[in-house]
Amino acid sequence: MWRALASNMLTVLAVGLFLLAGVILWGKSQYTAQGPLEEAICLQVKSGSNMTRVSRDLEASGAVRSGAMFRISARYSEKATQLKAGSYLVKEGASMAEIIDQVTRGGASSCGTEIVYRIGVNRLLLEVRELDPATEQFVELVEFDPSEGEAPAVYAEKRAERDTRYRLAMAEGVTSWQVVEGLKAWDVLAGEVDELPREGLLAPDSYDVTVGMERAALLAQMQEKQELRINAAWEARVEGLPLQSREEMLVLASIIEKETGVPEERRQVASVFVNRLDRGMRLQTDPTVIYGITKGKGVLGRGLRQSELRGVTPWNTYVIEGLPPTPIANPGLASLEAAVNPDTTDYVFFVADGSGGHAFAETLEEHNRNVAKWREIEAQQQGN
Repeated sequence: MWRALASNMLTVLAVGLFLLAGVILWGKSQYTAQGPLEEAICLQVKSGSNMTRVSRDLEASGAVRSGAMFRISARYSEKATQLKAGSYLVKEGASMAEIIDQVTRGGASSCGTEIVYRIGVNRLLLEVRELDPATEQFVELVEFDPSEGEAPAVYAEKRAERDTRYRLAMAEGVTSWQVVEGLKAWDVLAGEVDELPREGLLAPDSYDVTVGMERAALLAQMQEKQELRINAAWEARVEGLPLQSREEMLVLASIIEKETGVPEERRQVASVFVNRLDRGMRLQTDPTVIYGITKGKGVLGRGLRQSELRGVTPWNTYVIEGLPPTPIANPGLASLEAAVNPDTTDYVFFVADGSGGHAFAETLEEHNRNVAKWREIEAQQQGN
């Protein structure tokens, strides 16, 4: 009798262990299996939240089949207490394992609201936008110039949300004065700027920003990135350039940056200036004249006068020989690379061609014809 009872108990135990193993295997498969979500969502995890709340939100949105299973999976993976606040883009078919990894890994939010502060050559611009999870494209809520009156209500509303992300976008060709003035005008940042960075030593790029970030710290990031770019460009320079130092390369790159906004033209424009330097010709480039007038403090806002083209300043390349003493803007990476690797041409002239680009010429006669064509285009544009 006792032998039969023991045998039955062993059988029950074996079956129980078999079933438990099956449940564990099933649970593991569910943990990594494709989820039921049919369309991406933006999951908001608020500060102070917990896995129970998150699991309910996920179940309600159709991202998981069972909130309870999600919580068990989080405990199984030993991540139940590692929840991080933020906004997370949960993609179509995301598994529980992928979602748990997202909400516990943390880092920058991957969806929700983003405020982008653009420091451009001609204006400042603040954009408030949100990522549409279905298309993974940003939808603009509002954009405005912060220097022109009161900010829209939606900006204040999104500024108050803790998971809003911030980014600063610095355009190629802005001056250091424009950057500093732009940073002073943004209420997200803190701290004073004690000294204006030297012209040309700030890297045009996109920078992640946090509320209360020091302006000086952000400028230091820009300077560090530009120093790396300058050194890399100089090391990669081709032989035979009429440039004696990194500083001269930076000056030339800044002129290239201000002369063309067409990416595929940069190396052609660079070739013109390199050819002129090689031949002992004056560079005769308008942006250097403008910098001599404005000293980089804003835009001129009008055409140049003949008296200004003849006026003597350290930067006016119509009257000085060679390169100006300092850069005239902060050049981007592409202009730095063009300065040290120009196209091989015989061009020594260029003028606007009416399409946003330029017409290049090897001789003064050819250049004069190009100038005449441009004057005709100008006259037609003014007539319209």
